[in-house]
Amino acid sequence: MLSRIDLRGRTTTPAQLRAVVPRAEVDVDAVLHHVRPMVAAVAERGVDAVLEYTEKFDGVRPDSVRVPASAIASALSSLDPAVREALEEVIARTRRVHADQRRTGTTTQVVPGGTVTEKWVPVARVGLYSPGGLAVYPSTVVMNVVPAQIAGVESLVVCSPPQAEFGGLPHPTILAAAALLGVDEVWAAGGAQAMALMAYGGVDTDGAELAPVDIITGPGNIYVTAAKRLLRGLIGIDSEAGPTEIAILADSSADPVHVAADLISQAEHDPLAASVLVTDSVELADAVDVELERQVGATKHVERIRTALGGKQSATVLVSSVDEGVRVVDAYAAEHLEIQTRDAREVAARIRSAGAIFVGAHSPVSLGDYCAGSNHVLPTGGCARHSSGLSVQTFLRGIHVIDYSEEALREVADKVVALANAEDLPAHGQAVTARFPQKGDDTA
Repeated sequence: MLSRIDLRGRTTTPAQLRAVVPRAEVDVDAVLHHVRPMVAAVAERGVDAVLEYTEKFDGVRPDSVRVPASAIASALSSLDPAVREALEEVIARTRRVHADQRRTGTTTQVVPGGTVTEKWVPVARVGLYSPGGLAVYPSTVVMNVVPAQIAGVESLVVCSPPQAEFGGLPHPTILAAAALLGVDEVWAAGGAQAMALMAYGGVDTDGAELAPVDIITGPGNIYVTAAKRLLRGLIGIDSEAGPTEIAILADSSADPVHVAADLISQAEHDPLAASVLVTDSVELADAVDVELERQVGATKHVERIRTALGGKQSATVLVSSVDEGVRVVDAYAAEHLEIQTRDAREVAARIRSAGAIFVGAHSPVSLGDYCAGSNHVLPTGGCARHSSGLSVQTFLRGIHVIDYSEEALREVADKVVALANAEDLPAHGQAVTARFPQKGDDTA
């Protein structure tokens, strides 16, 4: 089911490793010409355009974009008690982890009378997107809302596609999750049109304002990603998310039942999902192939999983050693990386590039998706080489506050003038010397 790539005995550069390890190919540029007129239409016509696209793509036209408070309350009251209890546990654990991420301001005394303070200020308003395509993700509502709340964001809107099955409202579990988090503003809009509406704002069908946001976070399909790309600059975005991916670095000590189950768990998301096993054990690779055949047939989404595992984005990569495997997974920079080796903690400590690292036999990616306390909105497509997952920092801006006294400025004035002249910007220097006129100057 998984193809094989044999790197044993080969000397490979980082560039060669990036090229040879399989990855889902998503060409955002290919859909920009579809998305650009949609974004422009929402910018020009607001909610009318959003509802037209919603009817076209989602098969339903909500009475309004903003979900009534009564519908949010009703969704919570009718939520399955077991799901509610699980969501409450996810919220508690996620808050516990993210509470320790909040940065505090620092003041540095550069010289007597001269200080620079870095203060951390939350963005004013955030749009949090929860998709509703092949699956519905109330857990993603938690992962987006909790760090924003801990950062101190005062205004939040959760945006999720309307469902014809539920009368043009987002899925009830999305509404219930918002209610549990204390979010009372939810918009029934999805896709590229939702991104544009959050960026530009508008007026709802009842005349109520739909205020624009400062940053949009949350995963979505290629059209959502394309809209984020087009809108970036007008608003901030978390990332351009691609299909989900898992890499597992394993040796002969790993249990093939566990490895196969974990590869399947991510393949369940999407036919484009990537599942990659990196191992120095041919015996393990063979056993995992057997387990995949056995387990996939018993899953609910058989065809989706088979397509993902059999796609060119998924494979088993054979390496000569765990050390070589570390090089491979570092070059791959997976969204989710599991370490199932002897001394898994030691191996995990050597990893430099991954969205999240799951250590040992009892830390599957599914735990991180829901109840570990970590965030599951993570960089994909190799972006973990340079970017982090969603966190409290996503919603904070560092602002430097410069406070110099007259004497502190006087002390460094000649240095400012020298550098300004070196850069042929003499007015910069004059902005300093104008504060210290010499006797006989016209300005005296």
